[in-house]
Amino acid sequence: MHLSVQHQLRYEYDRPVILQPHLLYLYPRTYPYQRLLRYELTIDPMPSKVVRNVDVEGNVQQLIYFSGPTNHLHIRAEIGVESEPFNSLDFVLFPFDAQRVPLNYSPQVRPLLETYLNREGITPTIDGWATQLAAGVNWQTVPFLIALNNAIRQFTYAVREEGAPYPPEQTLLERRGSCRDYSTLFMAACRSLGIAARFVSGYLFGSAQQEHQLHAWAEVYLPGAGWRGFDPTENSVVVNNHVLLASSARAELTAPVSGTFTGKANSVLEAHVSIKS
Repeated sequence: MHLSVQHQLRYEYDRPVILQPHLLYLYPRTYPYQRLLRYELTIDPMPSKVVRNVDVEGNVQQLIYFSGPTNHLHIRAEIGVESEPFNSLDFVLFPFDAQRVPLNYSPQVRPLLETYLNREGITPTIDGWATQLAAGVNWQTVPFLIALNNAIRQFTYAVREEGAPYPPEQTLLERRGSCRDYSTLFMAACRSLGIAARFVSGYLFGSAQQEHQLHAWAEVYLPGAGWRGFDPTENSVVVNNHVLLASSARAELTAPVSGTFTGKANSVLEAHVSIKS
């Protein structure tokens, strides 16, 4: 399957401003079963320099430098990927004690996963909820992840285009949130039971609700399986219709565009995503 993505962001300023360096996470981070066919980045005003590198978590980041005043910033990323069929649950957890939670990673691996096990935001309420879900599936790792996906899917979805994810406990108590709120809650419940988890931003094809906006889901690290994606918004595992842009232990580090400007101006943002097969 070929997927084509066009992501446009238009910032308009009511007075001329000087753009400071901007950081973009708009370059796909491909899976073993998904390869990049085409990538084109168009920026207006034309940057004085573009630096493309790899960040500390393995994501492709693009640093954009500008010169001179402007009253706008327009960014368009065009992406083409080839995505093969993939069974995300086709693995064997090894060592075999990884088949049950709480997980205990090996001494060789655990130091590398510490940042994805951080318990910030994990309250007694989150601990109790995760424990209840795990007990309901006899503490089995994969059934717990599926049950967690399903439990969050029962919440009321809310479109919220801007702002940081809500604290996990708020999303749980209100039973309401956006895809990034759901993903952050999923991560907290996993970390509560010792499962390393990270936040992912990208695109999703095949969902009328998500096809015209940036999407978010979570990945967990499973011994014998590596990083595997779970999408609580869709109550699905990640197969070949997700396109990953960036993953991080912290959701705020995956923003598609971040940067500042100097000058006294108000700004307006318009964003649009189109994804087709």
